[in-house]
Amino acid sequence: MTDLKFEQKRSLSRLEAADQLTALAAALRKGGDAELELSPGTLSLRIPDDLRSEIEVEIDNGEIELEIELTWPTAAPKRKKPPTKAARTTTGTGTGTSTSKTRNTKRSATKKS
Repeated sequence: MTDLKFEQKRSLSRLEAADQLTALAAALRKGGDAELELSPGTLSLRIPDDLRSEIEVEIDNGEIELEIELTWPTAAPKRKKPPTKAARTTTGTGTGTSTSKTRNTKRSATKKS
């Protein structure tokens, strides 16, 4: 079952088509909550940072059909939980740690000479 479907079919000039695409591009660039003016009303959408797209061109019976489809989930994306403290702290075999300290000591000794 579809939650909502809006469909509009009408004839328009090349400039009107460009204006519609420009308004859509501006809403996409802005992201977040966007409003698109569509006769006879306004369509409000939440536009996330990541979208899926599909572009289809079909030539049939002397007519060109261009479809641009953008899809995204209606729910806000879940934020990943930051790693726990235990996951952030890594313990090595001791060799890597002592080598690192040795390098720092050598650098310090070189700087002091």
